[in-house]
Amino acid sequence: MSLLGQRLAATVVALWVIVIATVTAVADALPDSTWVAIKPLPHQARSAVFALAVDPTNNQFIVAGNSEGSLLRSTTGGTTWTAVHSGKATINTVAYSPFTSSLVLAGTRASGALVSRDAGGTWSSTQGLEGRTVRVFAFALTLVAAGTDHGVYVSPDGLSWSPSGLSNRSIDALAVEAIHSPVRLVAGSDSQASSGTLPLYQSVDGGASWTQFNPPISGSIVVKLAAGPLPPTGNVRPLVVGTNTGLFESNDNGSTFTPLSGGALLPTTDYTQVSFVTDHFDHFYIASDGGGSKSGGLWRTNDGGQSFVSLRPPQASVTALAVSNDEQPTVYVATFQPSTHVAWLWTLHDTGAIPQGPAASESPVASGGRTSRSGGDSIFSQILGAPQLPYVGLGLGALAVVLTAVVAHLRGRYR
Repeated sequence: MSLLGQRLAATVVALWVIVIATVTAVADALPDSTWVAIKPLPHQARSAVFALAVDPTNNQFIVAGNSEGSLLRSTTGGTTWTAVHSGKATINTVAYSPFTSSLVLAGTRASGALVSRDAGGTWSSTQGLEGRTVRVFAFALTLVAAGTDHGVYVSPDGLSWSPSGLSNRSIDALAVEAIHSPVRLVAGSDSQASSGTLPLYQSVDGGASWTQFNPPISGSIVVKLAAGPLPPTGNVRPLVVGTNTGLFESNDNGSTFTPLSGGALLPTTDYTQVSFVTDHFDHFYIASDGGGSKSGGLWRTNDGGQSFVSLRPPQASVTALAVSNDEQPTVYVATFQPSTHVAWLWTLHDTGAIPQGPAASESPVASGGRTSRSGGDSIFSQILGAPQLPYVGLGLGALAVVLTAVVAHLRGRYR
């Protein structure tokens, strides 16, 4: 074969590979507003997943922790998982910093915390949290706070930690209301206060001192705290508090609270997950495991809690929630079925439409990755309806041009 023929053949092969890759990408694309089962965590065993986080700069990068003490990372939206840390202590929580690029923290049961400076690729132990059970992290511009079984700890960089206060309290909920100095922190405990009031505490000096405040909201323990971004006007971030009896929101630094659950808005249950879309103060997601009952679920609000829409997760008991920082977020959830002790992982591209359930044939245990679109749609109908269609057309057009050139070359050669 001549040099020209070899080049033409190589070009044909390369273009064909591009076309096949494009078709594969379309087939694997996440459908809009449809729940899709993703690959379970390796060695999860028969226990729930509580640690799940998504990179705020890349919605395909996920870090999760399992019950055996391993951290796993996916750079493909959960299609594949890679073990990046092996340990013996259960991973309680994982969190990406919204302010420091590539900083990720993981809290363990009775073995302190782990830190990654490369978006979850490699991990090392932190200093100052040895022996602590770390349950939650919260981030400000100049410090990071951690809630532990012996109070709050703070760190300037996530690497070295020192006790901040509330050492006689078990802190399982933590939020930063003011990210600039002086940093304003709110902490909640899952242990009932001796006074019978809600165990909710605040610090207006970056954790140097703490005071208890008693808002008129129901509940005996705090299970979740989350502070959203600043609204377009004003300098107070919305604060959402989940207790063992309901969900409440404050827009005045905790002076007053509005109930979000009960009545026609949300069921009265414990809300264990709250996640704001980073750039929207009025757009957040809430979830509940229902305490093992059927009252769990996942809801979204786009108007600061004035109304909620159920996102109809395939399993009602949601044990972990991670939401990407996109205008149409990618939502990752872990669910757990107490009767069978089986954990599932799911993802949803939330475009605002009413979510559809997975096809009956889909199985989160049997599937090795994302399942294709439900129903009887063929690969060709998916391509025709996909946004990548113009690129597929360009690839096929280029392939046709090259094939025409090959035919012309061969005809000229054998005349």
